[in-house]
Amino acid sequence: MTLDTLQTQNHLIVRQRIRLMVNQYEVHAVTPDGQEAGILAFAQQKRLAFKEQVTLYTDDTKQVPLLGFKARQVIDLGATYDVTDAGGQPIGLFRKNFAASLLRSSWVVEQPGYGEIAGQERNQWVAILRRFIDYLSWLPYHFDFVIQGRPAFSVVRKWGLRDTYQVSIHDPNVDRRLVVAMAVGLDALQSR
Repeated sequence: MTLDTLQTQNHLIVRQRIRLMVNQYEVHAVTPDGQEAGILAFAQQKRLAFKEQVTLYTDDTKQVPLLGFKARQVIDLGATYDVTDAGGQPIGLFRKNFAASLLRSSWVVEQPGYGEIAGQERNQWVAILRRFIDYLSWLPYHFDFVIQGRPAFSVVRKWGLRDTYQVSIHDPNVDRRLVVAMAVGLDALQSR
């Protein structure tokens, strides 16, 4: 997968792999008829890491890094995650809006020179149920991200044995690497 290929995508599927000691995710392109296509990126996160860090590679051989994100702080309820390219250069960030997330999870994505992209769970009742009734944490959710009142992208968690997310990118100027990082981050970090 090349960066140019990723940047042309308007729809993605992010699928979690079931593994014992790590969280792994496949990021797939989507065909015009809505079917899952080839792998665009592969992500891996160590569980129980002291400081949250996820690296995304071009495929599951993990030979060529594509991007990554890492928490600035070790412990922080509203931690900021810096997103960098393969060479370690910053391409943006995302952070949880802790106060707004008490009843409905809220995130902020920042792309340099583009402004703040705010994301929030669409259904407040599902958000409340998932928060306060532990055995309902599996409920699907839908995040809408907007910039200046217009849709930027959305992430929808689907029903299934393993976590699967449908990602739709509405704003052609949003860096797809930030969208992928946020989609993976929603699964890896949402319950924190």
